[in-house]
Amino acid sequence: MNNSELEQLKAIVVRAADEELLPRFTKIGHSLKSDGSLITEADLAMQQRLESELKALFPDYAFVGEEMSEAEQDRLMADHSRPIWILDPIDGTRNFAAGLPSFAPSLGLLQEGEIVAGIVYDPCRKECFSAIKGQGSWLNGKPIQPLHTATALTQSIGLIDYKRLDRELACRLVTEQPFSSQRSIGSVALDWCWLATHRCHVYLHGKQRLWDYAAGFLVFAEAGGQACTLDGEALFQPHLQPRSAVAALDEDIFNEWTRWLGIRPNPSLQDGA
Repeated sequence: MNNSELEQLKAIVVRAADEELLPRFTKIGHSLKSDGSLITEADLAMQQRLESELKALFPDYAFVGEEMSEAEQDRLMADHSRPIWILDPIDGTRNFAAGLPSFAPSLGLLQEGEIVAGIVYDPCRKECFSAIKGQGSWLNGKPIQPLHTATALTQSIGLIDYKRLDRELACRLVTEQPFSSQRSIGSVALDWCWLATHRCHVYLHGKQRLWDYAAGFLVFAEAGGQACTLDGEALFQPHLQPRSAVAALDEDIFNEWTRWLGIRPNPSLQDGA
């Protein structure tokens, strides 16, 4: 993936979100999928449009979207012979359906077991986050610079998704509250991008899928962030099984955060990879 291709992809994602999502925002109903999550006609329209446009530009690439059947996703992911687009047409569908302006399409490119490019677009704020592996990450075309501060864990903003944590850990976080204040915005893709741009300091999520985190995690990692799972393993894995996430942009606060959580990250972890 080169910068010219990335710019072309950004234009496709931005145009599709502005035309397919924003006109439907606050104006459509939703239904439930078998796992209890929501789906709207906007999810389907966005996925169908991007699948069509990406296949026209990159006919040799595979495409995996969240709204495909699980069997189809598994079949496509099992083929390692070609690059694979990984799409969440609306990360934050529950927010979208409720009229809350925190949602984003998330598009990542998986190649040889690594995410090599990613785009997350927030249509309500007109913020387009993007990254190319080994080349950096950008917000609206401007580089996201690695930032290291002297913020202590006790003074930090924690971006915490309590819903998917085990009860003991969730209760400990509530009663001991190691951070100064806590947020949860309901979009994993935006979580990672907001971490990358230092809008919050520490992160914890118990269960996110590849299409949720692939693009945003690359934006974060290319900004110099640190991350692992609750088991101390490397966060990214090129499969569809859910992953937990522990992260911070600043290495010092990441070390303080993992110590508080009782995690010993694998020493081979480098820059969130």
